[in-house]
Amino acid sequence: MTEVKIKRALLSVSDKSGLARLGAALAGHGVELVSTGGTAKALREAGLEVKDISDLTGFPEMMDGRVKTLHPMVHGALLAVRDNPEHLAAMEQHAIRAIDLVVVNLYPFEATVARGAEREEIIENIDIGGPSMVRSAAKNHGFVTIMTDPADYDELVAEMESQGGATSQAFRIRMAGKAYARTAAYDAAIANWFAWDDAFTNPLGTEALQATPFADTMPIAFKRQAQLRYGENPHQQAAVYTGPGGSKGIAQAEQLQGKELSYNNYNDTDAALELAAEFKDGDPAVVIVKHANPCGVAQGGSLLDAYRAALACDAVSAFGGIIACNRPLDGPTAEAICEIFTEVVIAPGADDAARAAFAKKKNLRLLLVDGLPDPRRAGFELKTIAGGLLVQSRDNGFVAPADLKVVTKRAPSEQELKDCLFAWTVARHVKSNAIVYAKDGATAGIGAGQMNRRDSSRIAAIRAKEAAEAAGWAEARTVGSAVASDAFFPFPDGLLAAAEAGATAVIQPGGAMKDEDVIAAADEAGLAMVFTGMRHFRH
Repeated sequence: MTEVKIKRALLSVSDKSGLARLGAALAGHGVELVSTGGTAKALREAGLEVKDISDLTGFPEMMDGRVKTLHPMVHGALLAVRDNPEHLAAMEQHAIRAIDLVVVNLYPFEATVARGAEREEIIENIDIGGPSMVRSAAKNHGFVTIMTDPADYDELVAEMESQGGATSQAFRIRMAGKAYARTAAYDAAIANWFAWDDAFTNPLGTEALQATPFADTMPIAFKRQAQLRYGENPHQQAAVYTGPGGSKGIAQAEQLQGKELSYNNYNDTDAALELAAEFKDGDPAVVIVKHANPCGVAQGGSLLDAYRAALACDAVSAFGGIIACNRPLDGPTAEAICEIFTEVVIAPGADDAARAAFAKKKNLRLLLVDGLPDPRRAGFELKTIAGGLLVQSRDNGFVAPADLKVVTKRAPSEQELKDCLFAWTVARHVKSNAIVYAKDGATAGIGAGQMNRRDSSRIAAIRAKEAAEAAGWAEARTVGSAVASDAFFPFPDGLLAAAEAGATAVIQPGGAMKDEDVIAAADEAGLAMVFTGMRHFRH
């Protein structure tokens, strides 16, 4: 069957947006409206004639609304195959009238979880009747139209206008597919809550739950936000998806100006924002990223000071980079950023002067976020592999000064300790093998992604020397710096390369078989070294 005229519609929605307008449009086509509870009330308040679901079922809504649509008079009306004589006979025998359109959006389970509701309220927001109706209507899409998203109401109205009050088979198939995607995402959210989030609210405690945070089956459901021009390379396709509500990040950012974000823009800007978030409660900070690696990070008395210090670390790599700030942008900082080519700037706000400065650079992408993500938040990271999926918890590990163990004869000074912790914070966001030199709250040199740690130490020192020559400084900022290594030094060579560059303090996880050799080399070089006991590989 191709076209199906809509004569009778069942509406039951938690999200009432667009409901009155849709109801009026349906009534204009002579469609009989049947509804439940609050939806029926909203339609009546809009001046529309509505029949209650109890008029169909012969039973009142009961058990606080838990039972209202789970009835043969509803599901028989949805599932009956209209050109099957046996189905038609059953409908006639039991006085079941067909329902041609179902408009349902589900209880707001995801939003209820996101706002931190108590367990009892979360459980009550698990919809049962809604998904049942959605699935029944979607299965019988040859005869029934299913709508689950208020954003599609206008398209439904336009479809009925063009089809004389009917819907086409192509439209019904598309909406059925969307409906099953919605129930799949809904069930995935519920399953994931039981697997992970319920540990925080379950009255029986975590002992009642599974021993591992990884469920036997991992339901994954994200909603496509945008189709991108292409992926990491032009021959690849790409899209960006968003997860359940409550997230803060690049995917939720507001783009004020500039070209469409590319796959690489998203990836690099996310890396910059995550690192800027490390300093959300600290002094003004600026992060400059290139190819998902920081090439300059600094804190300062002002955002402008921080930007200039970050840029000085590696101005060559900063060209065409991504900039993230932990403070709302101001005019002077924006003017300075505009002096070189920058792909993306992201910050938790921007004043009028900053917006005016960036407006002169029409291709620059300016993104604003409603607050910075929590760097210590829980969560999972996913990576596809051939034939499967790798899943791990987020690297939200944190090292406080009290966690550090001094392993050399000389303990770091107060300033060296501050620089060690600053370098360590940056290093956990640098691709392994990672080496970061820092001095006075700014990176002095960064070595990323090398196959051995010694080369990362040397490359970072070379960058620092080049920066000093470009700025006309007497010496590289690695002189008197602290150096952080994301993982232990397996041999003294990487540490000695840092000492040759002028570093005076070292922070590293420790735990190598040759730790004693590395400590002895540090003592001989006069370095102060602390162990964190925590590694931060990032591949």
